[in-house]
Amino acid sequence: MQLWVGLGNPGAQYAMHRHNVGFMALDTIAAVHDFAAPAKKFQGWLQEGRIGPHKVLLLKPATFMNDSGRSVGEAMRFYKLGLDALTVFHDELDLAPMKVKVKQGGGTAGHNGLRSIDRHLGADFRRVRIGIGHPGHKDRVTGHVLGNYAKAEMDPLSDLLGAIAAEADRLAAGDDTRFMNDIALRLG
Repeated sequence: MQLWVGLGNPGAQYAMHRHNVGFMALDTIAAVHDFAAPAKKFQGWLQEGRIGPHKVLLLKPATFMNDSGRSVGEAMRFYKLGLDALTVFHDELDLAPMKVKVKQGGGTAGHNGLRSIDRHLGADFRRVRIGIGHPGHKDRVTGHVLGNYAKAEMDPLSDLLGAIAAEADRLAAGDDTRFMNDIALRLG
């Protein structure tokens, strides 16, 4: 069993923020792979399903970004999962918009959701980093991250989320390189 966590902030006013792309990725995966309806569990929304032969739980913490680790920790303990079963989908400033990179472990790069999970569970979990690009100056980071995607970004965003969901079987099988390559090929 694997636990895939999407990072974001709950509430309609945050729905299209770049910071919520982790939520968006999980919603698309759930729709494409016909997951069960979300249930309120572990201070978040949990959906159960299968991707190929793999049982996958999708969790969107409802604790707000800064306290995501509490929700993730509860689910990990309940299902008695090790960090090797955890994958976190999150926005990444230091990656070009609409690019996807997967990495195991690492720092938090100032991301409060990652920092919270790290504090509760440790740093050695898989991350699906979804690029949102850097606004160019550190004074503009908060507005960029907490800003909505622009109209011109909607089609590329939709294509990216569709590619992530379509290639999710590669991720579930542990073939991170193929997952990244196949997404890149789909997006041309």
